[in-house]
Parts: sequence; structure tokens; C-alpha cells
Amino acid sequence: MDTGYTYVIGMDMGTTNIKAIILRSDGAVAAEASLPSTHYNPGLNMQEQDAEEWWEHVCWILKSVTAQLRPQERAKIGGICISSHTVSMLPVSEDGKPLYKALTVQDGRSYEEMEEIVEKVGPDRFVQIVGGQPAVAFLPWKILWYKRHEPELFAKTRWYLQASSFINYRLTGVLMTDLDQALRTQCLDRETLEWSEEISRAMGVDLKHFLPEIKLAQEVIGKVTPWAAEKTGLPEGMPVLGGCSDALAAMVAIGLSRLGECGESSGTTSLIFAGTNVKSPADVPVVTRPCPIENMPWIFDAPIQASGSALKWFIDTLAGPEKEEAERRGVNIYAYLNELALKAEAGSGGLLFFPYLQGERAPLWNNYASGMFIGMRLEMTRAQLTRSIFEGTAYALRHVIETLKAEGAGIDCLRICGGGARSRTWNRIKASVLNLPVYVLNQTSGDVPVGDALMAADVTGMFASLEEGVAKSIKVDEVIQPDPEWVKVYDKLYPYYVKMYQSLDQDLKSLDGTLEEIRAAF
Repeated sequence: MDTGYTYVIGMDMGTTNIKAIILRSDGAVAAEASLPSTHYNPGLNMQEQDAEEWWEHVCWILKSVTAQLRPQERAKIGGICISSHTVSMLPVSEDGKPLYKALTVQDGRSYEEMEEIVEKVGPDRFVQIVGGQPAVAFLPWKILWYKRHEPELFAKTRWYLQASSFINYRLTGVLMTDLDQALRTQCLDRETLEWSEEISRAMGVDLKHFLPEIKLAQEVIGKVTPWAAEKTGLPEGMPVLGGCSDALAAMVAIGLSRLGECGESSGTTSLIFAGTNVKSPADVPVVTRPCPIENMPWIFDAPIQASGSALKWFIDTLAGPEKEEAERRGVNIYAYLNELALKAEAGSGGLLFFPYLQGERAPLWNNYASGMFIGMRLEMTRAQLTRSIFEGTAYALRHVIETLKAEGAGIDCLRICGGGARSRTWNRIKASVLNLPVYVLNQTSGDVPVGDALMAADVTGMFASLEEGVAKSIKVDEVIQPDPEWVKVYDKLYPYYVKMYQSLDQDLKSLDGTLEEIRAAF
């Protein structure tokens, strides 16, 4: 279908940066720009961002990318799709003005409210309603905390928005939220796709009043207003899509196009995706969500809390000698660790690293899991210590993937992108721990705004289908096959990784409670 459009815009409101790209009809990125977002930490476990700063940065970024096109090219921009970090809580007034800084997904101040709401609903019933395990990142308890601690502002609040829906409102004047992020709030009934009355009663807050109408990710919700066009440089009247979470956009940017493919967006944390024909039950540790890809009705979306951050923690706290040696050689510390890890044998002499430095999300879903080394001996080398970090994060990945397989996902390869994909050592270890070929994507692939742009291109008809857009835009740099000898070692050691954590789970939970008592007393 030839619509005459040769460009689309994808934008991601990330927790660290806001970035936009313009994608061309040949699959190339024609322009890009980004700005960092400011984080505010007013207290323990608190993280906030300023929505007015979001808007200022969005205006600058959009003016920057559109200025990189000639005027006649700007007229051929077919639409924009925006994703964002989720779940945030941004309270706004009747006319959409922010009343309080947005509580981000990393904000953990509402733990007590979470426990209270889940207890009122009932833990099993809560999971049945929302289709996932409760965690402090989600929305109901953030709203309840706000009601209790900012009652005057709560009384003035009309809507609670996500970052992308706030920007969509500024662009179009339409108040909405997208289905993907609505499913992630833990406010939506997974079966009826309506805001849950049971959770509303437990909160003492009418969610149907405060949460806006739900639109589909690839639904055109409105058009750029004259005011927004002047502020952003976008063409007046340009279509704006409903958008989605950064997780869903990352999944599209990884280039999943068929059942059997699994994707990892490997960064500070990791996002794991795999398609399935079957909707998972509500009480499993991984959850299916609706998927925009043709012939892939459902997608498993399973986050790992610490992957790249585990390696950074090792560098910051334990890798002093390695940093000195890397500096002496004049090489990057990450490159040196990749080299050093290969000097150790597969299995690191039995040293197991558990990367639960911030608790764990999938498939454990608890905040009390702790990072651990098990199997240290006097003869342990620093190469083994280094390799165990790579292996432990790969075991965590296997734990997720085996859970996905048990719930119906057929997985025959791993497509990987992000900062972690630049480590060939890590990729070789992952391929061997999983016993799957690893497809390493190019630098552009996996960039979240590319996923947004591909969805916009599909809707506006710039590509005949999403699959065509993926084929033009997402490229594989290398395919890494499992090492047969390493596979044998990892298949013998991986069961200990799972069993040892299971044996310690309740003790770690009790220890976490004891530490809370100590902190309260002293």
C-alpha cells in the first residue's frame, strides 16, 4: 500500500533518557536525538521525575529530529508512536496539568500500602485479577500512598497518567492510556479488560473515575494540534498512535517475527520475550500479554532485575586489580573482563553466582532474594570469579526461558540486543547455558524508538506489514552457536543453581524480616 509517507517517528520516554528517531521507508534511521531525564530522590526508596521537564525535552527532541529533514521531507512524516517506562504515577488536574512529580517504576515508598491492598483482596485473588505477582513498582499502592500523604493534592486530582499518555495528551488533547501499559498497572482486570472494582474497593479509590479510557497500542488516538505543532515542529494534523510500554516496543525492535524466537534486550536489566499461541494462567510466574505481531497472538514478557548491573557492581566493588590491569594495557575494563573470563574453565570451578542484587523479578518475583556466591575455595582464581558473573546471569536467563517453555513457549533461538550484546564472551556463555543459537543484532536493532517507529510505519502504511518493516530495519551481525563441551558442563551445574536458591528461599525471606526489625530498633 503506497500512502506517500516515507518517514515515521518513534519516541521512547525511558527512565534515563528520552530519545526519538525518524525511520525512513528503506529501513534506515534518518535522524535521532535524545536528552537525559532528571531523577529526584526526596527520601529512602523514593524516585520521581518532573512531567514538565518531560514535555520540554520532548519539544526540543522533536524539533531537533524534524530539523534534520528538508521541509518537503517533513511533509511526508506519516505518524508518531511513543512508548514509556512503566509503571509511573502522574496525577493531573481536570485540564491535564501535573499536580505532583511522577513516581517512577523504581519508586518503592508504598510497600506498606501494597501489603494492605493485597491482604484485603486476598493474595491468590489479586493474582487472578491482574495476572501477575504484586510488586512495589505497580500503581494501586502508589495512588493509595498519594491519597494518604498528599490529601489536598489528591482532592484536586482528576487523572493518573503514564509518561507516554501525558505526552500524547499534550500532542492531541486526548486523554487516554494504552492497553499494554494498562495491563501492567495491576489495576486492570485481566479477564474483563476493565479497571478492577475489587481493587478499587480495597484502595478506597474509584479507579474507573481516575484512570482514563483505554486505547490499543496501534490505534490512532488523535492528531497533532496546531499548538503542539508549533511547540514541537511536527506537522499539524499528523496521526498519533496510542503507544505502549518500552518493553513492548523493545520486543518489536528485537525483530521477533515468528513463534519459536526468543528475544533478550540486555542492558542494566534484561527483558525477555517469547511468543505463544496460548494465554497463560493468571497464577504462573510469567504472564502473557496481547501481541501486535501477526501470527503471534500472545507474548511472554519476563524481566530480569540485574544483568548488566551485576557486572557493573562487580567492577565497582570487587574488580580493583582488573581495573588497574585494564588501565595499564590501555583497554576498556569490559573488554578486559571478557578476555579474563575465557581464561577460566566452563563452570568456574564450581563457583555459582546468584545475581539477585536487587531481589528478582521473573520468575521468582520477590524483593528479598539476595546476591550470593556459593562454592568459593582457597584455590579460586580471579578469572573464575569473573567468569562466574557471566555464568550466573546466564543461569538466571535460563531459569526464565525454561519457565517460558513450561508455560507453552516453543523456543529455538535467542535474538539479543542492547549493551550486553556487545560482549562476545557473554553471548558464547549464554548460547552454551541455553544450548541455543544466539543471534546478535546490530547496533540499531533493539533500540526502543525503532520498535515504536515500526509500529507507526505499519499503521500508516509505510510498510506493507510489520514483518516487512522488521526485515528492512533489523539486521543480524553474527550467529553464535553453543560450545558442545561447555553445554555438557552447564547442563550438570544448572540444576544446582535452581535447587540451591530454592533451599535458601525461606531463610532469605526470614533474614529480610529480621533485618527490617534491626533497622527499626537501631
